[in-house]
Amino acid sequence: MATLLIWVFPVLLLVSVPVAFAMIGASGIALMFEGQSLAVLAQRLYTPTQSFPMLAIPFFILAGSLMMSGRFGEHLVDFAKLLVGRFRGGMCHVSVVGSVMFGGVSGSAVADASALGNALIPVQKKEGYPAGFAAAVNASSSTVSVLIPPSIPLILYGLVSNTSIIDLFVAGILPGVLLGVGMLALTWFAAVRRGFPPSEVVGGWTKWKSELKHAFPALLMPIFVIGTLRFGIATPTEVSVMAVAYALLVGSVIYRDMNWKGILRAILETGVMTGAVMVIIMASSIIQWILTLEQVPQELAAWVTGSLSEPWQVILAMNVIMLLVGTFLDLPAAVLLLGPLFTGIAAAIGLDPVQLGLIMVVNLAIGLYTPPVGTTLYISSTIAKASVGSVVKELVPFYLLAIAILALISYVPALTIY
Repeated sequence: MATLLIWVFPVLLLVSVPVAFAMIGASGIALMFEGQSLAVLAQRLYTPTQSFPMLAIPFFILAGSLMMSGRFGEHLVDFAKLLVGRFRGGMCHVSVVGSVMFGGVSGSAVADASALGNALIPVQKKEGYPAGFAAAVNASSSTVSVLIPPSIPLILYGLVSNTSIIDLFVAGILPGVLLGVGMLALTWFAAVRRGFPPSEVVGGWTKWKSELKHAFPALLMPIFVIGTLRFGIATPTEVSVMAVAYALLVGSVIYRDMNWKGILRAILETGVMTGAVMVIIMASSIIQWILTLEQVPQELAAWVTGSLSEPWQVILAMNVIMLLVGTFLDLPAAVLLLGPLFTGIAAAIGLDPVQLGLIMVVNLAIGLYTPPVGTTLYISSTIAKASVGSVVKELVPFYLLAIAILALISYVPALTIY
């Protein structure tokens, strides 16, 4: 049954069946060929929706949508411009710093790429930056948000691998900051070499105080999430509900730009995004059940550890597989598929499950700006009105940086302290 599933699933993907429906279709075909009732399929699709911790996903998405529906985003961008706009390549630095800040609000690379791209890429082009370079910076830097709490991919990995979401959130901060700093350095070198201008920054200390005051509520979000979880005040699901209340409070009382139209739009956006994530979670549940029933994770772990003599070789092999899978599957689907398979292998070689989670998310995040499926790549290319080829050419240094950070996370456990 598992063998048939493994063959049918990629075939359905190749004929352009959406990922979730390819999972369901392959699972149904495998069950029928084994004489199993399709009632099992319906039951397994329903089961994961009854998880209380899963509620954290729509509430964190809603909190991010509410915060970005008002002037949160404008204040974050203005503050980022004050911080780094004065340096060469200033507006591209704003993309990177903005992604670090937005990560603590949205937790989604796709939402980050769309929001920041629409706000910054037209301005960057107007100031003389090549469209391909502006799109490349936006496409790659937006993936920093999958490491900064509250990260939706880290929540998904925690749920499928039974790993503490709190530990994953804390451990993701340092790698996220390292990736952001590395991208700032790359952008600065490119700006100096190619003569990109700094952005005009007007205002002294008064301007700094004003922008910091306005940006502070958004900057406080990841601190609030981590602090509440770390000190055991609430569970991730409870914190996600508190985050929604916080977004409503700040938008209606501090910024005073929250209205019913904006709230309704945020709820609708959340419904669409949650639906897309949940259908993948439901579809992956049946695949996980089939693979577990036939002990595929255990057999795979035994084969890998038997074939590769050293733990570093096993980690390298997992990285290669994840990089390849990430270029064809969207991040949530890949996490849900690979998480249960690789946790067994990680346990066999003594790899910490939190470290594995970060390795997996960084790996699969690279796929977000890598052809042929790269979501943030296509979003950024469309906004910049640049060809995908020209953007990929500009992305080469960012690929090398991401792989270097990935190697550090893979082989230096101290970088994933929690």
